[in-house]
Amino acid sequence: MSVAFHHKLLHASVIRERVHVPRGRVYCLAATTTKPRPDLAELAVEPRLPTAPGPLISPDRPVLNDPSLKSTWGHRAWLACGCTTVLVALAKSMVASCESHVWAEPVLAGAVGYVLADLGSGVYHWGIDNYGDASTPVFGAQIEAFQGHHKWPWTITRRQAANNLHALARAVAFVVGPIDLICNDPTMLGFVALCSGCIMFSQQFHSWAHSTKSKLPPPVVALQDLGLLVSRSQHAAHHRAPYNNNYCIVSGVWNEFLDYWKVFEALEMVLFFKFGLRPRSWSEPSSEWTEDVEEDLYQVEA
Repeated sequence: MSVAFHHKLLHASVIRERVHVPRGRVYCLAATTTKPRPDLAELAVEPRLPTAPGPLISPDRPVLNDPSLKSTWGHRAWLACGCTTVLVALAKSMVASCESHVWAEPVLAGAVGYVLADLGSGVYHWGIDNYGDASTPVFGAQIEAFQGHHKWPWTITRRQAANNLHALARAVAFVVGPIDLICNDPTMLGFVALCSGCIMFSQQFHSWAHSTKSKLPPPVVALQDLGLLVSRSQHAAHHRAPYNNNYCIVSGVWNEFLDYWKVFEALEMVLFFKFGLRPRSWSEPSSEWTEDVEEDLYQVEA
């Protein structure tokens, strides 16, 4: 063999030793796609200044002669309707008791209605204090009003009676009116009359709890001192931090029990973990919640 042939043979042997192609299978995935490179300009995020949430209440401070504190003829008409339905229920209960000579059951039912009205006022007060806002259906206006009350609590003492009571009177008229027409049982009517009457006038009891002792009629002061109406000192605790107690505003008899056993705190936990609803009482009070005191109009006497 020639020298050139040996050289070619040696070169081919070296290539076979150095280049070793392993045997295997190559799979081609039809779903494989080639993604285009993203446009960096589209990925740029411009900084955005944080926006403050809208106010829960109107920022305007009420004035002493604010027209919104005055009663209208519409307010007076609804209050008259509510009072009429309550008085009809009470009168029917008394007449039926006279005819049947049964007095104990209607009187006891009335006492139960009075006690449950206080509990109902507390549950309702807790709900609108902690949940919803002015845009909430049905209850939005009252939620806004109660938030404004925390900001300017003295205004309730300047609000005329029909203006203060007409919303509850309207609800009482629609609920109690049909009961008056279809029910003749003295016990049921006694319960309905006392419970609905106390609920309707709960805002008046609330107003008296913000008034000074010297400006209240002596019978009201006596009822407050006896614990039959919510007292000024007891309700004043509701307007101090942490604003999560003493919600009941008829007699206040339930406040100690509800606060001691943390009933509302338990309800707040249930609503939070079940529906994700966070009450306002869990947050630090904002300027819209904390009280703007009118020194010459609002003060609490012991």
